[in-house]
Amino acid sequence: MGALKSLFKQTAIYGLATVLPRMLSFLLVPLYTTEGVLASVAEYGKVTIIFSYFVLFNVVLAYGMETAFFRFYNKESNKATVISTSTISLMLSTFGFVIIGLFFQNAIANFINLDVSYINLVIWILLLDAMVIIPFAWLRATQQPMKYAVIKILNVAINIGLNVFFLLMLEDLAANSGFFRAIYKPNFEVNYIFIANLIASLVTLLLMLPFYLKLKFSFSTNLWKQMMKYAIPVLIAGVAFSINETFDRILLDYLLPADIAKTEIGMYSACYKLALFMTLFATAYRLGIEPFFFSHANTQNPQKNYAKILELFVAFGAVILLSVVVFADVLKPIIIRSEAYWEAMWIVPFILLANFCLGIYHNLSVWYKITDRTKFGAYISVVGALVTLALNFWLIPIMSYRGSAIATLSAYALMMVLSYYFGRKYYPIPYNLKKIGLYLALSIGLSFTSFYLYRANYILGIAMLIVFLSIVIYSEKTVIRQILKR
Repeated sequence: MGALKSLFKQTAIYGLATVLPRMLSFLLVPLYTTEGVLASVAEYGKVTIIFSYFVLFNVVLAYGMETAFFRFYNKESNKATVISTSTISLMLSTFGFVIIGLFFQNAIANFINLDVSYINLVIWILLLDAMVIIPFAWLRATQQPMKYAVIKILNVAINIGLNVFFLLMLEDLAANSGFFRAIYKPNFEVNYIFIANLIASLVTLLLMLPFYLKLKFSFSTNLWKQMMKYAIPVLIAGVAFSINETFDRILLDYLLPADIAKTEIGMYSACYKLALFMTLFATAYRLGIEPFFFSHANTQNPQKNYAKILELFVAFGAVILLSVVVFADVLKPIIIRSEAYWEAMWIVPFILLANFCLGIYHNLSVWYKITDRTKFGAYISVVGALVTLALNFWLIPIMSYRGSAIATLSAYALMMVLSYYFGRKYYPIPYNLKKIGLYLALSIGLSFTSFYLYRANYILGIAMLIVFLSIVIYSEKTVIRQILKR
């Protein structure tokens, strides 16, 4: 129980580092969806498409080295060599990517039908973000969550501040000042969004410079080969994950008629943001449990703790699922300011549940990481990606973004089931399936009933939420008491 309490504290701080910055970035959604800030819903769709490519290339540039770092940092006695080898590897590969990207930027812009200035900004942002992968991983591995949190929060605060400045203030300032007039360009909103991101990433790297100044630049070829052997399946899994997470926007752009594609993407992406509450919870939990999984792998009977961790995750996640669904129409005008985006609200329960399944999958994935069978993570993720692609190609022409939501849920649910199936064979963990199944069945049933049959009936919805929350508190009262105990 002491280990679980320690995990809870770590997750709470990492949650602060992840949830608070993203809650701050949540302010960007109402900013972008306010009438008059961006030219149209289609412009927001364009921004979303670019960020979809961001996700994919961030994964490629990391190529599983972050996860390999955690594994070998806890496994090897010479930790300094692990740090320097992984850092040098990422530095060399990233600079190589930048050179190639800048050389072919015009061809890339033509291929994906975007302005070359966007591509140029994206390349430099990807460089800066890749350079802080290992420094951030080192902070997590050495249990410095507060420093991690402060830098992450500052990054997003700068990003948001600059977005507000560029999109809401600069035009007025330019009308009265020659200095601001010099940096203002009309119809430059999308560029300003990425310039804000670039500056925030640059500040983050500057804050991480002490890590590089203390780094002993030694490279172990043998260690690097072992780390790459471990990392490549993680890369494959990561690419597959990026397909599951964001590729639907790219496919919507290609499969829908050109005159409506970006508008549909804009609506879909805006309503997708209502699932952020589940994403934040799952991400914070994952950041807390990943170092925990590795550091407790050699303790006595770690499977017992792993089982309880999943049970608690499902309990909390089920409450979040039902809560967001019940109050979706209350949150809607706060987060998505223009009614032009609300047509896509249908997807909200599906995307929330999809991200819930993804969070469960991350908890279940402990078995292949601990046993060094990361290839199974790649296999499962590839299956999920194939399901995502197949269902999107099939359903988008029929149902537009509704088909994308169904595809996302189907892929993550299948990945969750496959991970449990193989984990039971290679690293059995005594999960309490009856309790987990009860939480899942009740929360899903109540959520879909509330949203699709009794939407905006808050008396019934709140009653459902109170009943379910009472069941969870009663079932987990012992653990809750232990966590809250000083």
